[in-house]
Amino acid sequence: MDGTPDPHRAPYRVGLIGYGLAGSVFHAPLIAATDGLALDTVVTANPERQRQAVTEHPGVRTVADTDALFAHADELDLIVIASPNRTHVDFARTALEAGLPVVVDKPLAATAAEAEALADLAEERGLLLSAFQNRRWDNDFRTVRQLVRDGALGDVLRFESRFERWRPRPKGGWRESGDPAEIGGLLYDLGSHVVDQALALFGPAATVYAEVDVRRPGAEADDDTFIAVTHTNGVRSHLWVSAVTAQLGPRFRVLGSAAGYVKYGLDPQEAALREGLRPTDDRTAWGVEPESAWGRIGAGESPRTGGGEPVPTLPGDYPAYYAAVTQALRTGGEPPVTAREAAATLRVLEAARVSADQGRTVRIEEAAA
Repeated sequence: MDGTPDPHRAPYRVGLIGYGLAGSVFHAPLIAATDGLALDTVVTANPERQRQAVTEHPGVRTVADTDALFAHADELDLIVIASPNRTHVDFARTALEAGLPVVVDKPLAATAAEAEALADLAEERGLLLSAFQNRRWDNDFRTVRQLVRDGALGDVLRFESRFERWRPRPKGGWRESGDPAEIGGLLYDLGSHVVDQALALFGPAATVYAEVDVRRPGAEADDDTFIAVTHTNGVRSHLWVSAVTAQLGPRFRVLGSAAGYVKYGLDPQEAALREGLRPTDDRTAWGVEPESAWGRIGAGESPRTGGGEPVPTLPGDYPAYYAAVTQALRTGGEPPVTAREAAATLRVLEAARVSADQGRTVRIEEAAA
């Protein structure tokens, strides 16, 4: 490749493994909305989901298992894995060994060692391997990133991030299973997002302290978790993920030497996708929120009592992820989220588990050992 995109190239044909929440709400719509990608085949054994996939994406093929998918590997250009967490490593390895680039929904693996092994395999084969960390393209995170880059807060001292919900009764399913093989619980689910965002903003972690709790009656997996990360540059990230928060805190509170930024509410893109809206839909300005939802920047006052100045929230941009994947496929460049970055996030999550189990602060090199 000479690194120059070919606008006349046929779209890359995508095989999507899994058509549950991740596959049907996030991946399939974003793939379908991306110039240069074509959703070719969906893997799901559920007849209802097969019908749903064909209805939502006319012309797509459905197969019941990955054996049927990989039997036609030569007809595909990219594999996207949106199946339960326990399957991620095996399916990714199979796809890479078949010579296919791969996108894997977070978490890429159960351990950093598994993620690094996949990264090694992808590099040996010269193939793209990326973790789907869509929350890097949330509207509020994009805004925080710009404020940090512009120095609007001064030197950042503490980064607070909350992904909180009020779900006092477990919903069940593999995501809430206590079986370690399922890789369920909020530490690996929402924790993957908040840790990835912290590392993307402030770089590598030096130490980790965590409190990982199971609060709800009948719950098996962690549903109320706090992670404190000290980055090698001295910034402290305090990260909460919870299903039992009766009063929600700010999504972000970023405190610097010159000012602080506080933002409430969630990025609107997930809700829009769940409602059936699409980035290509002319009826909506994608990822845009009303002025009433903007965060505020200032010093010495609370934004809840009118302190600080409103900061226009940048539009959310989930489509940018698959646009960047397509560009990387065309040019041979780096994907928007690398497997090595996913491994770094997993190393923090592993350290958090050790910290919670042993009641102490854990140095990252211990988790890497």
